Amino acid sequence: MADKRVIISSLFWKFFERAGTQLIQFGVTIALARILAPNDFGLVALIAIFINIASVFVQSGLNTALIQKKDADDLDFSSVFWASLGIAVATYTILFFGAPFIADFYEHPSLTVVIRVLAITLFIDVFSSIQNAYVARNMLFKKLFFRSVGAIIPSGAIGLTLAFCGFGIWALVAHQFCNAFLAVAIMWFTIPWRPSFKFSFTRFKSLFTYGWKLLVSSLIDVVYTNLRGLIIGKFFSPADLAYYNRGDTFPFLIVNNINTSIGSVLLPSFAAAQNDIVQLKKMMRRSIITSTFIITPMMAGLAAMAHQVVLLILGEKWLPCVPFVQIYCFMYLFYPIHTTNLSAIKAVGRSDVFLKLEIIKKICGLSLLIGSYFYFKSPIGIAYGALVSTILCSFINANPNRKLLGYGYLEQIKDIFPTFILTVPMGIAVYAIGTSDIPLLPQSILQVITGILVYFSIAKLFRMERFDYLVKTVKEYRKK
Repeated sequence: MADKRVIISSLFWKFFERAGTQLIQFGVTIALARILAPNDFGLVALIAIFINIASVFVQSGLNTALIQKKDADDLDFSSVFWASLGIAVATYTILFFGAPFIADFYEHPSLTVVIRVLAITLFIDVFSSIQNAYVARNMLFKKLFFRSVGAIIPSGAIGLTLAFCGFGIWALVAHQFCNAFLAVAIMWFTIPWRPSFKFSFTRFKSLFTYGWKLLVSSLIDVVYTNLRGLIIGKFFSPADLAYYNRGDTFPFLIVNNINTSIGSVLLPSFAAAQNDIVQLKKMMRRSIITSTFIITPMMAGLAAMAHQVVLLILGEKWLPCVPFVQIYCFMYLFYPIHTTNLSAIKAVGRSDVFLKLEIIKKICGLSLLIGSYFYFKSPIGIAYGALVSTILCSFINANPNRKLLGYGYLEQIKDIFPTFILTVPMGIAVYAIGTSDIPLLPQSILQVITGILVYFSIAKLFRMERFDYLVKTVKEYRKK
């Protein structure tokens, strides 16, 4: 079992990797958004939906199976690699010949070539998936930091150069493709794993027995998550889809850095403690409390100053995405519960429970999606339906751990409730400053400073345990 220092070190490096990548990517996206039209972003977002769905088949849940298996060796890794490569060939073939039909369905014939080019990244995903599994098993998250930053900078430069030269949508395509390729190339030279010419059907079958349930779960999740984009892309304009997706950018930048970092470290850490239910519950509880304490004020603050952020960073032409930013902020408040509960379920090897949860959640979510579309007939109505679905799914994800670990939803809500209460006065203070006549830039800076001071001052004043734990953990790590 990894000790506390290894877990914290891995968490920090994973966070730095995500933060570094996302911050640079954020800067590139801002520059591209000011150069290119919302329609270009909307069309690429539409294509990305199909690529993401195909990518699920390529990964097929086997990378998670490699992390979960205690004694995974080179034969396991190579077997998964060759199986994934074969799946990539099949999925690319389907996309290649299906591209014209997709383009015709969305009435954009130019999408055919773009789909065929971006789909090549499926072969890159094969290497990336195995490399990530190797890194997670060996807690080598420091290497991910250098990989991600090393890939995003040159790929961003390529995208911006093409955008300035008037290549439009192809600037976005080149940026995504180069980033994926460079990330895999850097890892090739920084970790010792190499695919060998070995394949064991027995090993593959064993891993697939665990992984296929995750494959189906991931497929359901990805299709369901992107179904809103498919509907908006078909029945509304590409610009509407761009506003919808751009609304996710700001909260995603924050939460994905923290939540994905925690989730990447949690799975191998929880897996190591899978036979100690008491310890696993203790780790779960600490994860939910701490991650919520960090994420909640960021989401509340961003929702309160969404108008200022969009206007300052993206410009006036992107203001229609403000309500989407606010809705996504409230959605992401519940992500620590999602991540921690699902990581615990996967860690104890209950992929069957994981699959059942996905089916139940998607039935509920699909019902809400259909209802919100026909009732509101607008992208914003669809977004509100997604918010209700997220709240409901947080309860569904937590329910099995009431029996598995003795840590149910009510106890989890009780643990994070003080953080929600603490966030209210902070959000009010930030919003109040936004109604003043102060110029935009100093107003935004004042909102951020005020939010930080109010939140942590109240936490320190009432001696909240989660605040003391966070400060203590940082101090202990810096001393070692």
